Amino acid sequence: MQANRCVAGIDVHKKMLAVVVGRMQEQSLEVERAKFGTTTEELERLSGWLQARGVEEAVMESTGEYHKPVWLQLEGRFRLHLAQAHSNRGPKGRKRDFADARRMIRRFLSEDLIFSYVPDSEQRLWRRLTRTKTSMGDQRKRVQCQVEGLLEKMMIKLSSVVSDLFVSAL
Repeated sequence: MQANRCVAGIDVHKKMLAVVVGRMQEQSLEVERAKFGTTTEELERLSGWLQARGVEEAVMESTGEYHKPVWLQLEGRFRLHLAQAHSNRGPKGRKRDFADARRMIRRFLSEDLIFSYVPDSEQRLWRRLTRTKTSMGDQRKRVQCQVEGLLEKMMIKLSSVVSDLFVSAL
């Protein structure tokens, strides 16, 4: 482990973030902790708080999609890592958010965490564009089938004389 390395561990929940900042000093880990909300204002406050403490990297653990707003707020300011929850599992019993965040820092520094792949912002945009295009094509096909079905119910056999009801005339 590198001395003077400053890392944040963020345990992400729907309405709350448990944040621990750890700094390696010789062989010990000095920590500072804080709790933040998940509103835009709170995420901006988190970003400033982390920068004021000299954080370079942040590792977060989240179930579901709750990490996304946090990731978007911190992206570009810190090196971010998304840990898979099972790789930071603690002892059985009651969940302790700050203890989980601290354990995440220790496991991150000892390279014991398993990370999820998070595409960069450009790749995320291309993925969204592709999915939207595919979804719109599927919706168009569904509407075409519904219109053709309606015409058939009204005994209008337009599809037998026209190859495509929705050909756009340019």
